[in-house]
Amino acid sequence: MKARTHKQDSRIIVYDAEWIHQPGKHLFSEQAWESSGCVVGQAPGRGSALFLETDFGSAVLRHYLRGGWAARFSRDRYVYTGFEQSRPLAEFNMLTSLYGMGLPVPQPLAAQCVRQGLFYTGDLITRRIPDVIPLAELSGSRKGGPEAWRAAGACIRSFHDHGIIHADLNARNILIADGNRVYLIDFDRAQIRRGATSLFQANLRRLKRSLHKFLDEEQLEYGWRQLLIGYNAGTG
Repeated sequence: MKARTHKQDSRIIVYDAEWIHQPGKHLFSEQAWESSGCVVGQAPGRGSALFLETDFGSAVLRHYLRGGWAARFSRDRYVYTGFEQSRPLAEFNMLTSLYGMGLPVPQPLAAQCVRQGLFYTGDLITRRIPDVIPLAELSGSRKGGPEAWRAAGACIRSFHDHGIIHADLNARNILIADGNRVYLIDFDRAQIRRGATSLFQANLRRLKRSLHKFLDEEQLEYGWRQLLIGYNAGTG
């Protein structure tokens, strides 16, 4: 990782110079990527995330969007309190730390914060993890055996053992790859709080509520039991 900062008018970009050689607003322009034929897909869910094939490899471009009541006032603007406190930079730095620890997260490539008076908008580019399915789809997949569920539990435990609090641990932010390799994504607002047992348990409860949306009772009971076996074994 060779982290560099690029400033242009009201735009600040942080990027990995090992992969990004020409930082600029074009990196975060959905229209620019679409016109160049580099968009190969889009992620489901509330967030705006495009799958890209670029000269620096497969990547995901995500534009930060608000949810809940705040979205009624602004879909993508946040109060600006400084670049260092912006959500794109915070997530870029968090991913840089986790990736450096060897934890299974997407490799961070670039992030930007664009100031607009009292507000800002933001974007993040990460390496795309190939050939994965979200935990939400595990029951209907060839990867849906007990080993995959246990691997997911062990992966979550490895993050908790490092004190990582995922702010939105849901069934779409846990990805299963071949060989039951598991990755966590979306570390917006994540924290490092070592020994925060109550927050770790809250993470698990949030995940179980999320799985309720995708699995019937029998599938949920089976999958959750296997996940807890992996989590309690602590083999992540």
